[in-house]
Amino acid sequence: MRRWVLGWLVVLSALSLAQTRVVLGVGGKTAVVYLPLTVVERLGYFKEEGLDVVIQDLQAGSRALQALIGGSVEVVMGFYDHTIQMQAQGRDIVAFVQVGRYPAIVLGVRSDLAGEVRSVADLKGRRVGVTAPGSSTHFFLNYLLAKNGLKPTDVSVIGVSVGAQAVAAVQNRQVEAISNVEPAITLLQERGLIRILADTRTTKGTREVLGGEYPAAVLYTTRAWLERNPETAQRLVNAMVRGLRWMWGKNPEEIAQVLPEEYFLGDRALYLKVLANSLESFSPTGRFSDTALLRPLVVLSSFDPKVAQAKIDLKRTYTNAFVDRVPKR
Repeated sequence: MRRWVLGWLVVLSALSLAQTRVVLGVGGKTAVVYLPLTVVERLGYFKEEGLDVVIQDLQAGSRALQALIGGSVEVVMGFYDHTIQMQAQGRDIVAFVQVGRYPAIVLGVRSDLAGEVRSVADLKGRRVGVTAPGSSTHFFLNYLLAKNGLKPTDVSVIGVSVGAQAVAAVQNRQVEAISNVEPAITLLQERGLIRILADTRTTKGTREVLGGEYPAAVLYTTRAWLERNPETAQRLVNAMVRGLRWMWGKNPEEIAQVLPEEYFLGDRALYLKVLANSLESFSPTGRFSDTALLRPLVVLSSFDPKVAQAKIDLKRTYTNAFVDRVPKR
């Protein structure tokens, strides 16, 4: 009996010592690809796990990654492909819960240029907007260029962020094409400002462009942080999976009810269309598919020589250990 009590005291002591404040960077909080983060925050699931999650909105995935490497954030809500890219550069970054099963990135050309730019190959010499250079929207563009016989340097890449800023870049003709995410894409479509060349918001579109399921938005961190803070990581995953389960089966109106008013950009009805176009892209479970992980490796290898030449160990880029321990509610 005494041993049992002592054992529980050790467990309780470990729990009490677990880190409860987490600084989390996100590559554009209002981007719909990262919407589950806001849902979990607004529903209070982080707090119910005993966590104080401080969210820093860094407006682009590449900036969030740099913040992690620089030490100003501890965890990132960003795209899985950064874990592969970083391994090729000798850094040990691990994804530990999957939020998006499709990238939900769209490449579109300005409508007034649709007659001249009928395919990706016609983008040569054009200005293309991405959330930020080095972000997953940039990777997506580079992959499509390579697939169509072009090099990354055949276009001029301009960082346009997400949301209203991305829309303004197209509207003001700063760019001739754009690789971006919701809500910018539906806003541009509804205003007749773009014609879509490639779309990965749905199962069908992702299969056509990338061949099938493609891990996208995830929580990732350094292996060192994960090994030092397994209990904190578990609590983060518990909250995120609970949020994904809550979202699964909900309609756009139900999800919109928990979001801040500013997310609607002054047009709630249009934002409901944005959600309707995006819900299929979220993971219902948070779990990584072992086979789907090959697709980001193929995509990155097509244009990044460091990745192409490296011996990437995909098993070190992710773990399902935390998701598998989430309580079944």
